[in-house]
Amino acid sequence: MSAEKARSGGAAEERAPMSLRERKKRLTYQAVSDAAIALFLKRGFDKVSVAEVAAAADISKPTLFRYFPAKEDLALYRFADHEDEAARVVAARPSGTSPLTALRAHFLDGLARRDPITGLCDAPEVRAYHALLYDTPALVARLHAYLSRSEAALAHALGDTPRARLAAGQIIAVQRVLASENWRRVSEGVTADALYAEAVDAANSGFDQLMWGLEGRQGA
Repeated sequence: MSAEKARSGGAAEERAPMSLRERKKRLTYQAVSDAAIALFLKRGFDKVSVAEVAAAADISKPTLFRYFPAKEDLALYRFADHEDEAARVVAARPSGTSPLTALRAHFLDGLARRDPITGLCDAPEVRAYHALLYDTPALVARLHAYLSRSEAALAHALGDTPRARLAAGQIIAVQRVLASENWRRVSEGVTADALYAEAVDAANSGFDQLMWGLEGRQGA
């Protein structure tokens, strides 16, 4: 398991047990993606061919494309489990808990765990991966497709009405900005521990603004 995924998780993300076939499929995805990322980090995304990734993963090029339709997906597989994360948090929230309260608690928990998806993680391998991602225009562009799918999944969990779609767009945008700001500070050399309190304040401020705008109130 990659460091990125090893640090992710939480009770709200638990799913039904996977079949053996599904576990094997996921392991293949992970192995191919890890082989690709190792090459990308060593030589740069644009200087590594898909054929080289296939050779490093010991599979054929056609097989690789069955798993990953685009080269960018090889690097962004680490985000795949997060596409419907917000939707899962909303669906699994306790009775009587609003979606925003559940999402706030989940994001704050991620900060406390130094989950890379929050941007607040200074582990060397995570910093290297994020530098690769945000310094490669093709990967940044592809990441927007993942964010769009996250937004669509959350909108569905919120009721799939026009209001739900507007709310989902705002929520995903706030989480993206919070994570991007945390990553920017970490990339400048601020440690995750030193930044933690500030990141919590920023997250609470962001969710307060969402609650004021979407629910007509302040605070959780």
